[in-house]
Amino acid sequence: MTTQGERDPRPAGQQSHVPTRIHRARRSPRRVLLGCTLAVAAAGVGWIVAGSQVDAGSGGSSTATNVPAIGATPAEPLTEAQSFTADRYFPPQRGIDLFDYKAKRTTARQSATCADALFDRTHDVLRDTGCQGYVGVGFSRLDQQVVTSLVVLRFADPAAAAKAAQAVGGNPEALVFVLAPPLPGGPSAAPHPGGKEPTSSRVQAVGHYLTVTVSRYADPGAANPAGEAALDAATRAVSFTAEAPFAWL
Repeated sequence: MTTQGERDPRPAGQQSHVPTRIHRARRSPRRVLLGCTLAVAAAGVGWIVAGSQVDAGSGGSSTATNVPAIGATPAEPLTEAQSFTADRYFPPQRGIDLFDYKAKRTTARQSATCADALFDRTHDVLRDTGCQGYVGVGFSRLDQQVVTSLVVLRFADPAAAAKAAQAVGGNPEALVFVLAPPLPGGPSAAPHPGGKEPTSSRVQAVGHYLTVTVSRYADPGAANPAGEAALDAATRAVSFTAEAPFAWL
């Protein structure tokens, strides 16, 4: 090694040709140990991250169940029949506040068998209409004086829904009046008015769906000074709410 201002003591011809300004770094044992420690720590962090993706209930399996594998096929979307549910279109936490009418959902039911939507199966107004399932929802005005039953029927196409609207239009009370959860072994709907009390109804085909809305007083024997006007207001608000989500399908 040479320093500026000194002569190389070695004989001529054996002197180094390496420029004096180039310094070769020497790795001390301490630096080597530090580098190895950092490498091991990085590998440990990578293992912890990978291990955190293991399903805790798999008994220590190394398969990451909560992270989709690269290239895996995503879950198939629900079909229209599978997504046709009361909770999707009329969730219990979402009430109705429309046209000065406020109500809450009281109960709901659904079936892929349209005969379950009939009040009397011997009087099948849905026969030969191609009905593919129904959803029924009950609403109660917040003061509990007016109750409304909504039945939504699903068909293959708008033509079938229009045909069913003509069949049901003359007698909407042929369908169940959804009011309260059925009792074990009891009927699937509340007692029907039977034409002895005022009701208000609307039957409307919307795309390949049919909505049937019927309103009545919760206590038909009580004095109801509003008359049919209160029933009409309930039917209008509930039917409008029911038709909106199906108008774009």
